[in-house]
Amino acid sequence: MNQNIIDEVLFLLYSFLLGVIITLVYDGFLILRRLIKHNMFLVSLEDFIFWIACAVSVFYVLYEENNGILRWFAVVGAGLGMIVYKKTLSPLIINAVSGILAWIFHIIYKALCIILKPLGFLIKKAGKGSRVIRGKSSKITKYLKKKLTGYKKVLNIILCKH
Repeated sequence: MNQNIIDEVLFLLYSFLLGVIITLVYDGFLILRRLIKHNMFLVSLEDFIFWIACAVSVFYVLYEENNGILRWFAVVGAGLGMIVYKKTLSPLIINAVSGILAWIFHIIYKALCIILKPLGFLIKKAGKGSRVIRGKSSKITKYLKKKLTGYKKVLNIILCKH
């Protein structure tokens, strides 16, 4: 087989793999969005960064493998890679990884709840203690205010007579 044809087939294969990798990376964003709710601004920002990274990676592959020349079969190869991956492996990977990570996060959450339960008990007891202290301090404050008001009246009487 001619070396030029082999090089073109390899370039088509690289383009196909690039399409698969681009879609796989985007699936990572989809998994992240399933686990952590995003608002529209964050989704747009993630997509913007993703597409810039895709443009750079496509440019790099074209530059390294085809001397920067854009060939339509490279675009078709990347598109086919995206479509084949999206229709075959993507749903399985997204569901499996999302499920596994959700399970791991659930286990971590339960472990933290068990670990932090004594801390919650202490905080609750400290809250009850602070209410008792606040109650007693308000009584002391009222008592002191009453005494100081009395002393103030006596002082005013003494100062006004002389």
